[in-house]
Amino acid sequence: MAKDDTPDGGHTIAFALAIGATRQVCHLETCFCTRNQAFAYLQRNRTTFEQMAREQFARGEVKDGVIHLRMI
Repeated sequence: MAKDDTPDGGHTIAFALAIGATRQVCHLETCFCTRNQAFAYLQRNRTTFEQMAREQFARGEVKDGVIHLRMI
């Protein structure tokens, strides 16, 4: 699912990550012009972003209940 546009004109895609019995909300900020492009990018690189999100979660880098990620 796509979230609001970012201030620089890109799109932020939200996804849920299963960590144990809980679901953690993650936002991926992209620079793509369309939501479809941003979503396709997430799908192509989902394993990498899930690993990055798990590492951030383990370090306690959760802001307002959300893990924030950027494009690689």
